[in-house]
Amino acid sequence: MVGPARPLFVLFGSSIVQFSFANEGWGAALADIYSRKADILVRGYSGWNSRRALQVINQVFPKDAIQQPSLIIVYFGGNDSMGPHPSGLGPHVPLPEYIENIKRMATYLQDLSESTRLIFLSCPPVNEDMISGTSSGIFCPLVRTNELCHQYSEACVQVCKEMDIKVIDLWSAIQIRPDWRTACFTDGIHLSSEGSIIVVEEILKVLKEADWEPSLHWKNMPTEFSESSPFDLVSSEMKSTVNISEFTFHREKQWN
Repeated sequence: MVGPARPLFVLFGSSIVQFSFANEGWGAALADIYSRKADILVRGYSGWNSRRALQVINQVFPKDAIQQPSLIIVYFGGNDSMGPHPSGLGPHVPLPEYIENIKRMATYLQDLSESTRLIFLSCPPVNEDMISGTSSGIFCPLVRTNELCHQYSEACVQVCKEMDIKVIDLWSAIQIRPDWRTACFTDGIHLSSEGSIIVVEEILKVLKEADWEPSLHWKNMPTEFSESSPFDLVSSEMKSTVNISEFTFHREKQWN
C-alpha cells in the first residue's frame, strides 16, 4: 500500500474489463479522470463467465479486507450468452442460471460494506459479420449473436432494477450510434476507443445522477494534495503561482 489512502474503484469482469486499459479503453480513461481522486483497480478475467466469477468472488473481494471498495463496476454476460457447445464444454450459461448468478454476485458485493456502491454493465451488442471474418482457427466456431446478447442484457437490467442496483444498458447505449457496428469494436466483440467512450460517458452519467453520499462523481471528489504552494508554476504576472491540480488541459476529450 501507498498513501494517502484514496477511495478504491474496482472493475470486475471478463475480457471487456481485462482489456479496458488497451486501445484507449474505458478503464484507462477512468484512471485518468480519477487521477488524484480514486484508485482504479482492474480485476478482469478474459473468457470468464458468471459461474467462474462466483467461484472466486470471495477471493477477489474478501469480506475481512482492511479497505473495501467505494465502487465496484461489474460486467459478466458476453461469454455466458454464447450458444451452448454439444460437448457441454465452454462458457455458455443458461439464462435462468445467469439471472441467479447475477443476483448472488450482487448480494455478496452489497454485503461488503454499507458504503460500497455497485454499477452493473449489461451485455453489449456484437457485430456478427466482423466476428465471422476474424476467426483465428484456434477456437471452434463461436456462437455469438446480437439476439442472444440482447436477452442476457435485458435479464441483467431487470435483475438490477429489481434489486435497486445501478445498471447501464450497454446493448442499447452502444447501438444509439449509427455506425456502431464498425466504429465500436476491434473484432466485433471487444471495444474500440470509440466504444469505450460510450461506456465512460454512461458510467459518469450514473455517478453524476446518483444520490450517493459521498458523491463518487469526479467533479465532486477532493483532489489529493490540492493546496496551493509557492512551489507551483509561476503566473504570467510573475507575482504569484498557479495551482494546476484541477487542470484538465491534457485531455483530448473533456468529460462531464
